[in-house]
Amino acid sequence: MKILLDHNLPRYLKPLLTPHHVYTARELGWNELKNGILLAAAEEAGFDLLLTADKNMSYQQNLSGRRIAIRVLGLQQWPALRPYVPLVVRALEEVTPGSFAEIDMPPQ
Repeated sequence: MKILLDHNLPRYLKPLLTPHHVYTARELGWNELKNGILLAAAEEAGFDLLLTADKNMSYQQNLSGRRIAIRVLGLQQWPALRPYVPLVVRALEEVTPGSFAEIDMPPQ
């Protein structure tokens, strides 16, 4: 699966999502692209999934008809997110094209 990490997520997550092909918005020069433009660019580039921490994306964007799946992580700071990496990895197994879901991360 080809995964795009939004600029609001820590780059430390990237190497932990193998065997997937993971790219950061920053390394692609897309860190200034916002919501709809970022989604369009990601779809155009053949990404299967956008991982983001933007909890408002589903309210700000019309997601119907999108090919790219979106998963919203409940945390974005690395120290808080790190214990949930196995949960994120498991959630990737359930990704289907065009789907949207928030990955709940209850406080530990």
